Amino acid sequence: MNMKRILLLFVTLIFTVSMVSEANAVGARSMKLGVNDRLTDIIAISQEGTFYVPVRDLSKELDFTLVNQLHGIELMGPAGTLWLSLGEDASITPDGSEITLHTFKENGKLMVPLKVASYLGYIISYKPEQYLLRVHNLSAQLEDEAFINQYQKELIPMEEPVITPEPEVSQDGKVVYLSFDDGPSVNTSQLLDILAKYDVKATFFMIGPHMNQYPAQVKRIAKEEQGMGLHGMTHRKEKFYASPSAALTEMKADQVILKKITGVVSNLIRVPYGSKPYFTKPFRDKMLHEDFKLWDWNVDSEDWRYKENSGKTYDSVMTQVHRLQKLKVNPVILMHDQKDTLKVLPRILESLQKEGYQFEIITKDIEPVNFWKDTR
Repeated sequence: MNMKRILLLFVTLIFTVSMVSEANAVGARSMKLGVNDRLTDIIAISQEGTFYVPVRDLSKELDFTLVNQLHGIELMGPAGTLWLSLGEDASITPDGSEITLHTFKENGKLMVPLKVASYLGYIISYKPEQYLLRVHNLSAQLEDEAFINQYQKELIPMEEPVITPEPEVSQDGKVVYLSFDDGPSVNTSQLLDILAKYDVKATFFMIGPHMNQYPAQVKRIAKEEQGMGLHGMTHRKEKFYASPSAALTEMKADQVILKKITGVVSNLIRVPYGSKPYFTKPFRDKMLHEDFKLWDWNVDSEDWRYKENSGKTYDSVMTQVHRLQKLKVNPVILMHDQKDTLKVLPRILESLQKEGYQFEIITKDIEPVNFWKDTR
């Protein structure tokens, strides 16, 4: 590692520790963001004392590599990789520390705290009196005062952020893989009734003790030729991810229970809370060596978050499906075997069928969709 890079990382660390000034976004609701020696068109929005920016725009300006998974985002910069978990506001820094970084959507764009740049090799300057908000590294030639003098006429606060919503593009649908986690439960029969009414197939990733509690539901899933996968035994982070061996033991025990009840051997797995960030390469090597197939999702219904607010769950699903239409990617929808899902499910099925989607189950012959892009 050359001396310039070492100095950059050292300076970045100092500024990361002293990010209080950036958080105290007093005054303007939104400001233009400076990047190195340029004033960009990126609008930083102040909310509750923190500036937020669109993550894609920031990544483009700073040349970050962005891997966007619906359950989280991976940002790779000069100082390493930052993992942003969208569901829990829990993030993991390049040095492995867990921190809290809130995210939200504004006019169709995912907004992240500007201070993510400080964890990835950049320095943040914030001088509210001069309306300066700037991200820079050692390649910048201008000091803050020189930057302010150069852009003095343009460094003014804005009344409202200028963010253009992404247009929705409607295309003919193809195949959708609907999946339910955490079952079976007292609600499984009603879920199956709904699927039967709309002549729809889905895949159930089931928990071992729940299968023992509701064996009749499991048998009905098998009889109606729905897909069946494994979701472990405990659904407890500290137990499942205690070690690669612990995770493998849970899935094998789950597999034995499913075979005992139905006679079916499934090697389809979905790990608790999704595979990122905890299901790292040692876990995958241990599990996939045993011929298990790792599945996550690319559409999070967020039924676990919105619960009784079925309107928000519906909007979440359809917005994500339409985004995948643009990419011509088949949706893999995550839902849960719970009471609140029963209310919104018929509306989702009707809409997707009207758009031309065919519902199919996940099988061992399909290339797995997971956050690690591990297709073994």
